[in-house]
Amino acid sequence: MRVDIITKEYPPEIYGGAGVHVTELVKALRERLDVQVRAFGGARDETGTTSYAVPVELAGANGAVQTLGTDLEIVTDVAGADVVHSHTWYANFAGHLSSLLHGIPHIVTAHSLEPLRPWKAEQLGGGYAVSSYIEKTAYEGAAAIIAVSEGMRQDILRSYPSLDPADVRVIYNGIDVEEWHPVEDAAVLAEYGIDPDRPSVVFVGRITRQKGLPYLLRAVAELPADVQVILCAGAPDTPQILTEVEGLVRDLQTTRDGVVWIDKLLPRHELCAILSSATTFVCPSVYEPLGIVNLEAMACGAAVVGTATGGIPEVVVDGVTGRLVPIEQVQDGTGTPVDPERFVADLARVLTEVVTDRERARTYGEAGRARAAAAFSWGAIAEATAALYAEVAGRGR
Repeated sequence: MRVDIITKEYPPEIYGGAGVHVTELVKALRERLDVQVRAFGGARDETGTTSYAVPVELAGANGAVQTLGTDLEIVTDVAGADVVHSHTWYANFAGHLSSLLHGIPHIVTAHSLEPLRPWKAEQLGGGYAVSSYIEKTAYEGAAAIIAVSEGMRQDILRSYPSLDPADVRVIYNGIDVEEWHPVEDAAVLAEYGIDPDRPSVVFVGRITRQKGLPYLLRAVAELPADVQVILCAGAPDTPQILTEVEGLVRDLQTTRDGVVWIDKLLPRHELCAILSSATTFVCPSVYEPLGIVNLEAMACGAAVVGTATGGIPEVVVDGVTGRLVPIEQVQDGTGTPVDPERFVADLARVLTEVVTDRERARTYGEAGRARAAAAFSWGAIAEATAALYAEVAGRGR
């Protein structure tokens, strides 16, 4: 069986969890199947991988239109595949058209949903209406949809009620605990100004509304004075949210020390060292289908404090691998807390509880690594995905 996987992100061009997911899934699937990767971006020298650039004629077009142009470059090359599998709306158009053109089943993995990210209009302008249309069309035409958590599955069925629930399957994201593991490297910590003897809270994520970074920065002001805060945060969605985050970080740095902002993509070894040194990792997201970053932190032996939303409660076991922060959210698709001040206060309270009990945090971290290894292996995820390929190929498009 030949499966063509279409993705915007693929090494070396990865900036989010979807790219990590595709990279690891492909690696595991290639031990079982013929997998051809069709990825956006510059040329790559990996066997079985083809890259596609934005057509030069669309260089000045809206980003959404550029995406569709790249998708069209891909469609013809999918000929000969038994199944086409797309990841994120960027690739969904290519997957959908390939299914129609070549008469093969299309599988979509849902890493996020456009109806639940209305703030993307800030970034894409009218392109958000285009991305929303593409996603809806692809989902409604797909042979099967993979949700990365049960919470995500429920979001999909609410967002697209015409779907047959039987066609929406849960296959979790995964983690390679051999590559993500505890690392002790004092030189890395010293390079970034991190004191290993002080308690610390670590955040890793893009600067986007869904990641909840502004709420975290407001909560940090309430943490004990000796707590360090390490922000591995970059790739802002818009100038507006970057300006907001810059202002909040600047305010914190005038009132407390130990606020470290690393605004670049770190090599895995360095990130493992920082995660391993953390008293607790924090995921303050208001929208998170699962959160690979939580698995990365767990694999490095860090306790995790996460918002009780989306797929996070399916990863973080409250009181065992970390703590969950309660949140009541506005039902308008934004994930905005009904009472933002209460959410900030609860986040500060739970973080304080964990970061001031380093022995309990260490116990959470040990349990988290064990859970990551046992429940989220890429081998098991690849097996479930390959079984779904065989099922849809057996019944046609």
